[in-house]
Amino acid sequence: MTRAQPRAHLNSSRLVRYLTENHMADAAPTGDDVGQKLGDWLNFRQAIALHGVLHPEAASPSPAARLQKAVAVAPETLTRHVQKLRAQLEESIMLSAPPGSGLSRIEMPQAELEEPVDIKTAFEAYRRFYAAHQRQMESSVQKLRAQVRTQLHQRGGALQNLAELDAAFETILNEREAALLAKMTSLHEKRFVQALKQHLQKQALATATTTSEASEPSSAPDSSLASSRASSHANWLMPLRQSMRLALMADLDTRLQPTLGLLEALNAHSPRHT
Repeated sequence: MTRAQPRAHLNSSRLVRYLTENHMADAAPTGDDVGQKLGDWLNFRQAIALHGVLHPEAASPSPAARLQKAVAVAPETLTRHVQKLRAQLEESIMLSAPPGSGLSRIEMPQAELEEPVDIKTAFEAYRRFYAAHQRQMESSVQKLRAQVRTQLHQRGGALQNLAELDAAFETILNEREAALLAKMTSLHEKRFVQALKQHLQKQALATATTTSEASEPSSAPDSSLASSRASSHANWLMPLRQSMRLALMADLDTRLQPTLGLLEALNAHSPRHT
């Protein structure tokens, strides 16, 4: 009897739920100690740097503490800025970069594959599409995160401490995060190749059937074969293209989580205006 795969928790990240629901990764086991896992990831120098942030009286000024003074921005204005960039990146993924956004236009590859189809290279255009979106998200979100962090540092006190802690964690975890997110392309390629092989098998069977029927005078092999190819093409490729967009949206959500957390802290510690 096949053992059912564990489902992602409702409070898990959007990207984890996507991977689990699409059978691209197993759900993380419950009861994992986050602190222990983080400790396993840190090397000696990173542990010293993090200790310095958590115990500022025994350390030299952190990188965040050496930030140049910037003009204070109202939390409401900063929130709108974050929401605007998020909406622009989401539109870029689902449609194309909106005019005036400053984002590069990254077009989804043509839905028609060149004949004859080479399984080894068929995914390359989609690999470039996915990687380009990831690079654009990484650059945009890193700048946004630094902007929000600067505003927290401006306020001093607990918000300044949070900004310095976030800067330390970004430095420590950035390389690991980039490596993990880069694996998404390989996971999509596996699904793509598997679906393509099934598609080619069905196409070969349809061609053989059509060729057999071509011996009958009343048959119309060319139009029948073209119709069969177009239909089967839509059946296997279009869902994969949409799935890649949904994965990129979940990727963006993951990248934005630290920034949104900083922004939430800034709003919570700012006086309310009536």
